[in-house]
Amino acid sequence: MAHAADKYDDFETLREKAVALRREGLSRRQIRDRLHVDNNDILNRLLEGEPPPAWTKRPNAKDDLRARARELRLQGWTYDRIQVELGCSKSSISLWVRDLPKPERKRTPEEASAIARRGWEATMRRRDEERQHTKTAARQAVGALSPRELFLLGVGLYWAEGAKDKPYDRRENVCFVNSDPGMIEVFLAWLDLLGVERDRLRFAVMIHESADVKGAERYWAEVVGAPETAFHKTTLKRHNPKTRRKNTGDSYRGCLALKVLKGADLYRRIEGSWYGIVESARSRPMRSDVARIPSRIV
Repeated sequence: MAHAADKYDDFETLREKAVALRREGLSRRQIRDRLHVDNNDILNRLLEGEPPPAWTKRPNAKDDLRARARELRLQGWTYDRIQVELGCSKSSISLWVRDLPKPERKRTPEEASAIARRGWEATMRRRDEERQHTKTAARQAVGALSPRELFLLGVGLYWAEGAKDKPYDRRENVCFVNSDPGMIEVFLAWLDLLGVERDRLRFAVMIHESADVKGAERYWAEVVGAPETAFHKTTLKRHNPKTRRKNTGDSYRGCLALKVLKGADLYRRIEGSWYGIVESARSRPMRSDVARIPSRIV
């Protein structure tokens, strides 16, 4: 089988020409074009043993990066800044500049801490603004409650926070306890909806003995708008010196217990209504009415 070089006239003569051109300083591309050799294997055989001219040798690609990294380090740049500027690894930068002195700190630790604190405070302010915006939009989306909506809401609130009858402890009475004045106000509005007279209501404050008891009593009396005669004796929780209280400060006012006199029939209506809600929720098609709920809520 004929070798690929046989298609060229007189291979040795061609090699002499290639070597001569190489020694004149021509590159491989220039020799290939001058001799019309389009096969790299043949070109390699023609130039075998002949070193490339100095001008065709590529410099080390990292030499310039190394020089630039050292220059920047002497200007006081950190590894992070040099890495971003040059696009090379920190390990390479460390090798290139390890003999150079570390840049002096331009800020004291206290100044750096103050800058970081200001940045964090700005982030917290932005988050709080977003939080308040979401809450405000959701509150405005609720609008006015219909009597049916208030009725169902009151049943749910009571079943979550009110006293319940047990098979082993028959207590068909209405007693609602909570520390949130908003919950108390909604429950009072629910009782008004059902026509429960205010003179059937009795209240009792439950609070830690080391808190402002008198202040809490005045506060809850203003919330419910009831006279002192409607309040039972305040229940005090004894202090355990081995534990640390978390419910402290001016905002702590304990809990308020709200009882309805002669409330057995009302309790039965609450319990029956609650299980009616449960049955309705069980039979409701999944996500069938989501479109009716304002998007700002869901």
